[in-house]
Amino acid sequence: MNSSGDAPVAPASSPTARIADAAWFNALWFQATWFCAVLGRDALLPLTASMILLHLALSRDLKNEVLQLSAVALVGITVDAGLSAGGFYLFEDGVLVPLWLCCLWLAFATTLRRSLAFFGPRPALTALAGAVVLPFNYLVGARLGAVEFGYALPLTFIVVGLVWALLLPLMYRIAAATNTSQKP
Repeated sequence: MNSSGDAPVAPASSPTARIADAAWFNALWFQATWFCAVLGRDALLPLTASMILLHLALSRDLKNEVLQLSAVALVGITVDAGLSAGGFYLFEDGVLVPLWLCCLWLAFATTLRRSLAFFGPRPALTALAGAVVLPFNYLVGARLGAVEFGYALPLTFIVVGLVWALLLPLMYRIAAATNTSQKP
């Protein structure tokens, strides 16, 4: 424990802090977490949650990381809940947003300042990525049985693409705004 009573934070110069922030490590870690969440869903929920806890354990600044992940994930989960309530997404047992998907949003939030940081200063490219990549990810999830679409695929892609073209750039702004380690 540190002097403020918080969990220990890896010093900025420690090898674990450096590797956790490396784009290549974050990309591999996110893909592993994505596969646990989407392929394993509830069955692998403990492993998926453990992956999130591993990330937090390796974070340089735990408070800052929790703030950023929570803020970004809240947007993703809220929008997915809205799309689910609107019938665009259909999850098992009629759940609005399953816990494995909440974990996936936390994992995705880690990429904004790491493996996907390239998009941050490029809002037009970020909007294009949101319009294409997020709907494609849900299509892959549907093909793997994690979600069904309540409407025809073209309509779903148009709506989901428009929503995320607007919201993905916002997520980068939220990640930057919650980055207290870079503020004076």
